[in-house]
Amino acid sequence: MSILRDIFLRMFGRPQGAIGRLGGLIMARTNEKCGAWVIDLLEIGPRESVLEVGFGPGVVVQRLSNQARQVAGIDPSQEMVQQARARNAGAIEGGRVDLRRGSVESLPFDSNTFDKAVAINSMQVWPDPVAGLREISRVMRPGGRIGLGFTRYSGQPSEGLTETLIAAGFTEAQVLGKDKDFCALAVRP
Repeated sequence: MSILRDIFLRMFGRPQGAIGRLGGLIMARTNEKCGAWVIDLLEIGPRESVLEVGFGPGVVVQRLSNQARQVAGIDPSQEMVQQARARNAGAIEGGRVDLRRGSVESLPFDSNTFDKAVAINSMQVWPDPVAGLREISRVMRPGGRIGLGFTRYSGQPSEGLTETLIAAGFTEAQVLGKDKDFCALAVRP
């Protein structure tokens, strides 16, 4: 069982090598619909700045760049950074998108920078979800909204998500479902 878990982590959790590149292609298809739904729920405006944590192959970043003023993202996988940068090359060159390799536990952004934050099928592989959410809260402006989307394939249970968000300092936490996918929404006070 641990061999299979290791393969899935190298493919989807922290993509590496050829198997990680394949995982990115799969994620581009399986996460796109959930990402679009979460973006709609967040009601992102044209003057807002948005952070995506665990952007994977960059399909959600691509959609965000067509709606928001500025999009930034962080992902621990060099494979995903390369795929996302290739997919969003025009927006990066235009200065609207900033994609970096890094960790949710130590975001390379100033405090009070983002109006919205999104993570699709990402939180379930964070080493410490509460610490990651606190760090996201730090870089969000007061009143900013976060959306954590999960597909049926994520392995993340919906139970306990509101409590996790509240433990990290967010308010108005709620979980919504659609077509076996679900999204946790909350507000940074």
